[in-house]
Amino acid sequence: MAQKCVHQSCGKIYTDPEEECQYHPGPPIFHEGQKGWKCCKPRVLTFDEFLAIPPCTTGKHSTTDHPPQLEKKTGDAAAAETPSPAPPPATATESSRLPVNAAPQPTATPPPPPPESEDDDPSLEIPKGKMCRRKACGQAYNGGGREGEKCVFHPGVPIFHEGSKGYTCCKRRVLEFDEFMRIEGCQTKDRHLFIGSGKKKGVNEKGGEEILETVRHDFYQTPTTVIASFFLKKIDKENAKVEFASTELSLDLVTTDPTPKRYKTVVPLFGSIDSEKSTSKILGTKLEVTFVKADGASWPVLRSDEQRTGEIIQVGKAGRAV
Repeated sequence: MAQKCVHQSCGKIYTDPEEECQYHPGPPIFHEGQKGWKCCKPRVLTFDEFLAIPPCTTGKHSTTDHPPQLEKKTGDAAAAETPSPAPPPATATESSRLPVNAAPQPTATPPPPPPESEDDDPSLEIPKGKMCRRKACGQAYNGGGREGEKCVFHPGVPIFHEGSKGYTCCKRRVLEFDEFMRIEGCQTKDRHLFIGSGKKKGVNEKGGEEILETVRHDFYQTPTTVIASFFLKKIDKENAKVEFASTELSLDLVTTDPTPKRYKTVVPLFGSIDSEKSTSKILGTKLEVTFVKADGASWPVLRSDEQRTGEIIQVGKAGRAV
């Protein structure tokens, strides 16, 4: 009787209980933008890279070994990170009196994933057992004909925010990681995507470097400045290029990894800046940029192409009530 293995990173349909199984016995760890497994060393930045981390343990398939829970901090560390109860909503006058750096900043809308090949290259052979590349599909190629295929998947990117987990393409949110891995896809196609064009995504074959489509970013602001962080480890300070214009920021960042990562983009800014006074500095895990506002207005988002939350953040002092 065919059964599905519940081991993390396996998930294969098997009939032989003695068949070899490769999996991760430890829980997933997500910390400060890094992703990995407690049972082994690799740490990556994107969720697709996390799913591609090779299993570190070999054993037998199982239908009863439930995955361990997502690692959570205990003791004082957990207490320190436990959010305090939310205060009652402030009135319009009270809100305007809050210092701008105390006002909650909206969460940046994740940029759309890079375009993916929609079909497998018919000239390439699909290895038997190859898993569909679309998120949450989980179907393997059985080596037979491809008539009657049905691919149910998520076209969006994963979102982990304040303990909840889900995808940008649909509304369902869950708390546990194993529940997240079981969220059924919200879009359907009549063919799986096992190999696509056959080219390794994100790798520049000529330069031998990995091209990053996006990196995580965050920001906060004062009445006169916006301080933004672009999270990328091991940036090469000698070769990094950061250029300011009145309404945009140009970045060309290369890391010192054995296989260098490169993040090259132009960031359209929400507001105008003084490009001569704006500055940047490279730290161990990120690039930190300080934009000097040209007009002192509040920025609800960092990028002009991000979706606004509708929240209004006032900068300056409130007028006196009459």
